[in-house]
Amino acid sequence: MRLLERMRKEWFMMGIVLAIAGAKLEPSIGVNGGPLKPEITVSYIAVATIFFNSGLSLKTEFADSRLHASPCVFCSDFNQGSWWK
Repeated sequence: MRLLERMRKEWFMMGIVLAIAGAKLEPSIGVNGGPLKPEITVSYIAVATIFFNSGLSLKTEFADSRLHASPCVFCSDFNQGSWWK
């Protein structure tokens, strides 16, 4: 039972070790143009995931104060940008 508790506690490290071991055994999966398409996955999806996770960790007071001003700025910028001259 102690092993199962340890695995639950250290799940992230075990996942990293498994990912590294898998990359060592089959490196052709992560090569450019391979099935994982790292040129797209790393440059867009990974960066978007990192920013999304950091946004989830914001305190709600900080997020609420920022979100209150952004719709006003977006709407005024959008309205002024679409004026006919």
